[in-house]
Amino acid sequence: MKIKCVEFVTSAVKAADYPAGGLPEIALAGRSNVGKSSLLNRLVNRKRLARSSNTPGRTRLINFFQVNGAFYLVDLPGYGYARVSKREKESWRVMVEGYLSASKNLQGVVLLIDSRHPPTAQDIQMYEWLKHHDLNTAVVATKADKNSRSRLLRSLKVISADLSLMEGDQLVPFSAETGLGREELLEIIASWL
Repeated sequence: MKIKCVEFVTSAVKAADYPAGGLPEIALAGRSNVGKSSLLNRLVNRKRLARSSNTPGRTRLINFFQVNGAFYLVDLPGYGYARVSKREKESWRVMVEGYLSASKNLQGVVLLIDSRHPPTAQDIQMYEWLKHHDLNTAVVATKADKNSRSRLLRSLKVISADLSLMEGDQLVPFSAETGLGREELLEIIASWL
């Protein structure tokens, strides 16, 4: 898939705020500070389309980016950020679950997990939720460039085991710095569309 044009369309909190028109949607989900914005920027080859930050918890709305006029990449708020109130965490959970449950145009979810650490209980819970709801899901091990080759291979095994990935489940090592995994992930997204 070639990305020719991409633009930010809107931020949303509830279904009434989602873009009209019925274009297919691919959601990006994962913990705060896992690299969703960096992955999105690398995927579409734009440096600052989605703002990335060293401070977790910056994405607080559901952000829609239209790609090639044909589909949306949907950047969801991260989960697991400890420095927000329980009330705010709950509102994010309701917003994200509401989107994942209600979007009629959702074609698949890219679940990002930091390759430097084993999946958290929340990562495992999210993956199980996506599988339970029979959503196309690809797991992306981000920040792959921060590991040696042997450490990355060990990390991929741990992620696969902890999430109980089965044959045919997709696990892609990814680096926003080097572009590792970009083409593979674009192929997966194209197959969902």
